[in-house]
Amino acid sequence: MDANLIHKSFASPVRRDILARLKTPAEAFARERIEFGQGVPSNAIQAQSGLSQSTVSAHLAMLVEAGLLVSTRVGPFVLLSRNEPVIRSFVTHMHASL
Repeated sequence: MDANLIHKSFASPVRRDILARLKTPAEAFARERIEFGQGVPSNAIQAQSGLSQSTVSAHLAMLVEAGLLVSTRVGPFVLLSRNEPVIRSFVTHMHASL
């Protein structure tokens, strides 16, 4: 776990919003009628954000690099889900550090 990279990821409200939505994907992406077995398609995240595909892609790449999201390719789709063990580890680290 790279705590500095995670802190950098949290600096953006867009990235914080993506993480929050992925916490409850069945609720946050209910209108898209997605099967949430392995994650949420990146295009559904982009559609909800109202931002360009390239902007959302850069935000998602940062979250994956920080280890906060797991990216899984299924056919033509990139599915994203929260990496709960890393998130819990970071919260524990912050609790112990502050």
